[in-house]
Amino acid sequence: MNAPYPEPVNGGVSFWWNDLGRSPDRAPLPGSTSADVCIVGAGYTGLWTAYYLKKVAPHLRIVILEQRFAGFGASGRNGGWLTNEITGGRGSYLASHGRDAVGRQQTAMNDTVDEVIRVAALEGIDCDIVKGGEFTVATSPAQQSRLLGAVAEAAEWSMTDVELLSAAEATSRINVHGTTGAMWHPHCARIHPAKLAAGLARVVEALGVEIYEDTRVTEIRPHEAVTGFGTVTADTIVRATEGFTAQLKGLGRTWLPMNSSLIVTEPLPSDTWDQIGWNGYETLGDQAHAYMYAQRTADDRIAIGGRGVPYRYGSGTDNDGATDPRTVGLLRDILTRFFPATESAAIEHVWSGVLGVPRDWSATVGLDPDTGLAWAGGYVGTGVTSTNLAGRTLRDLILGTPSELTELPWVNHRVRKWEPEPLRYIAVKALYAAYSAADRAEASKRSTTSPIATMADIVSGRGH
Repeated sequence: MNAPYPEPVNGGVSFWWNDLGRSPDRAPLPGSTSADVCIVGAGYTGLWTAYYLKKVAPHLRIVILEQRFAGFGASGRNGGWLTNEITGGRGSYLASHGRDAVGRQQTAMNDTVDEVIRVAALEGIDCDIVKGGEFTVATSPAQQSRLLGAVAEAAEWSMTDVELLSAAEATSRINVHGTTGAMWHPHCARIHPAKLAAGLARVVEALGVEIYEDTRVTEIRPHEAVTGFGTVTADTIVRATEGFTAQLKGLGRTWLPMNSSLIVTEPLPSDTWDQIGWNGYETLGDQAHAYMYAQRTADDRIAIGGRGVPYRYGSGTDNDGATDPRTVGLLRDILTRFFPATESAAIEHVWSGVLGVPRDWSATVGLDPDTGLAWAGGYVGTGVTSTNLAGRTLRDLILGTPSELTELPWVNHRVRKWEPEPLRYIAVKALYAAYSAADRAEASKRSTTSPIATMADIVSGRGH
């Protein structure tokens, strides 16, 4: 009889922060003040925006306000995918902007992967970057059909560089049980998320940016960010709050805080890796509707994530990453189904966090010059890369410098708000139940995509 698994650490923000260790908290805002630029949120978006502004305009006084600590949100909890994916897909902008504009957005995302790698090296931020590309596997006939469709769509764009792999070719690289095929592209790197967040915070402070922690902003108004410690007045206020945006006054229906959960194994022994492969350190995803995402960490663990409980009523956020046991079980099941050799591996840490989801599932960056209000977010899981592109774009918008970046199709993109409660809670619960049902049907008998999932895509706004 197998010994019971030890209880994993649950929550504590994330494994990444537990692994890295946190520096002492920075002081909160000492009182009302003024600045040239005030950034609300010290995640990747806020830190990248401050970095690029200071590099070009070092005279600017930039203040960042953070409700907990730098990197507390999705920036310090994500799956560590620095990938070129356009949030919402290339099709989201085709009708409105045309092929050339979408191609420029894709090229910009490709380049942004390398830009993050460049800056990390330049600034001495060691965040375990390995550019092994992105590997997407299919494990059923229906998933294989979607995989072939995705490869065909990517082949229409010269800058995607996607390769189709047979089952044998795929398993020789990452031995996922039941693989029917895979696709790979080079524009993705694995990272340690908290190391990147902590490193960026250190670098921007050295440039003269002021970061105030434990300072919750309750309301953003034209040229003002209101906190319990006082109000920061600035020419530009940047909203960089992603999944926590709904907590701000008047913004409860702007972006839905979608929950995502991860588990991480103990370091796996070499004989287990001999069975799995994964020597290229590619990021790993699949073609399920309720999809998974994973990486092989620098210390030879597997970190694997999925949706779990997707949404809390009233746009609620998490309790420092605490995760329900059912979600842990679901993720362990995926882990052992993909990699039977991990059956006896202990899960050391489990955690969750929220990401921002716009009604059309497409990210946005913009500035209203009349109010001085700028924003970026709605990344729906692609934020490790999109935040850097957003930071450089906000730099150009704030400084009034037209550029190729300010002409990209996601700039000033706006959509309608989410439905009020209880409609959105009922809808999101039903949608993910539909996706899960579709995955079960495809795993057992269906050879084509379940119509349940197709309908869910249309209703959710994910279908284009």
